[in-house]
Amino acid sequence: MQTIDLAVIAVYLLASAWLGLRLSGRQRDVKDYFIGNRQLPWWAVCLSVVATETSALTVISVPGVAYLGNVTFLQVAVGYLIGRVVVAFLLLPRYYRGEMTTAYAYLGLRFGRGMQATASVAFLFTRLLADGVRLFAAAIPMKIILDALGLEASYFAIVAALGAVTVLYTLVGGIRAVVWVDVLQMGVYVAGGVVTLAVIATSLDVNFLAVAADAGKTQFLDFASNPVSAPYATVTALVGGALLSTASHGADQIVVQRLLGCRSLRDAQRAVIVSGVVVFLQFALFLTVGLALYSYFEAASVERLGLASSDELFPVFIVEGLPAGVSGLLLAGIMAAAMSTLSSSLSALSSSTMADLYERFARHRLSDARALRLSRLFTLGWGLVFVGVAAFFTGTDNPVVELGLSVASLTYGGLLGAFLLGLWVRRARQTDAILAFAAAVAAMSWLFLFQPGLGGFTWYTAIGTGIVLGAGYLLSRRHPDASPTADAGGPGAPEGADPSEAPGPAHRGGRAEHTPPA
Repeated sequence: MQTIDLAVIAVYLLASAWLGLRLSGRQRDVKDYFIGNRQLPWWAVCLSVVATETSALTVISVPGVAYLGNVTFLQVAVGYLIGRVVVAFLLLPRYYRGEMTTAYAYLGLRFGRGMQATASVAFLFTRLLADGVRLFAAAIPMKIILDALGLEASYFAIVAALGAVTVLYTLVGGIRAVVWVDVLQMGVYVAGGVVTLAVIATSLDVNFLAVAADAGKTQFLDFASNPVSAPYATVTALVGGALLSTASHGADQIVVQRLLGCRSLRDAQRAVIVSGVVVFLQFALFLTVGLALYSYFEAASVERLGLASSDELFPVFIVEGLPAGVSGLLLAGIMAAAMSTLSSSLSALSSSTMADLYERFARHRLSDARALRLSRLFTLGWGLVFVGVAAFFTGTDNPVVELGLSVASLTYGGLLGAFLLGLWVRRARQTDAILAFAAAVAAMSWLFLFQPGLGGFTWYTAIGTGIVLGAGYLLSRRHPDASPTADAGGPGAPEGADPSEAPGPAHRGGRAEHTPPA
């Protein structure tokens, strides 16, 4: 590692901040700040969605999956594409007809503000912990490289630097800045993966793909493993991946916010479906990097290489195997993945805080200018909290890291189940939905903490969804077969009607306005 690598990183950080501020324009109101006034091109939204779901851990860890095993992980990406198709035609039409600015506004219209707030709080907590850990993970290779240069820096200093740049362009530019910088960031880390493959391929005397095939590492389908315990068995990967993608892209504000920024429903559908194809190609790229590393390190075990885990394979190659300048590009790519996730989380958390909590429970109306200022304050506040959460971690052996990276999946099933309960069970009311959601989160937490080998993480969303639908249906049988009304002052919806067309809060400019009674 040489000084030129630090120069490349510095240029990347400055370019990210400049691009975000330059392309964001001036926001006029909350709707403009959070969903770009629905004027974002679909292809940019598509790439932003992919960059958002690609954390630094993805770039670091996926090569290690192929190095130690094979490419059956790629089956999960096929399930992701199936799930995105479901989101495009089942959930997105509801969001667009309702003129919503958050995913959880649908739950508020269907059940009432209590369920909307419950879903929002669950999202805020899980996203904070999971992405706070991802921010810390991005600091790990950065520290390795700085130590190699003789420039010692603490994890907190690295996290604070990444957080400061990301908060700057997100705070000022809103969702437009986030989306356009995401496009840049995806280009950087994909370019880094391609350059890595080129460097390894030209340095080897053998065909690394042939070596991987002889070792059985190019296996794509797995019909032999037990689907109950093997996360990458074909049935498990396809079904689990499809449900996970349906929840993450249809019930998670971090992705839905981008899709709501498209110019039309058709553009949003195109963006989410094409993103599934791009994710498949991206996973294929970094799995291939893992196969190349298998030949580069001569099939040596992680222990023989003196590494703590397979997650260190790619960072070590970046430090030792890449020419000067290119190492900086790869590190910038890892930082890009982390910053993309962080900026997306900041925008999603502040929009959910504003629309799902503050505006739903505030007793007074805000002007456009004041609402915009408050939204920016929420963004700044969440940025400081993110840095604080990431600063709690001091090393890679902290068991909370693994918990934090998995916690988001524990609520995905509950969130997706709540949406499907509202769509399919007409008798279900707000109390039914909240109790069923709480039961799902409690059951998934117990499963993860005390039965981690049961089902594998790819089944978590399916199990959580099933609990909410089953419990919600049974609870709904208490009510007469009549038009459901939301508890606690919710708007209610005529039986069989689309909840997005129900009377109640009409979302305009990101704020809830109550329509007068007929």
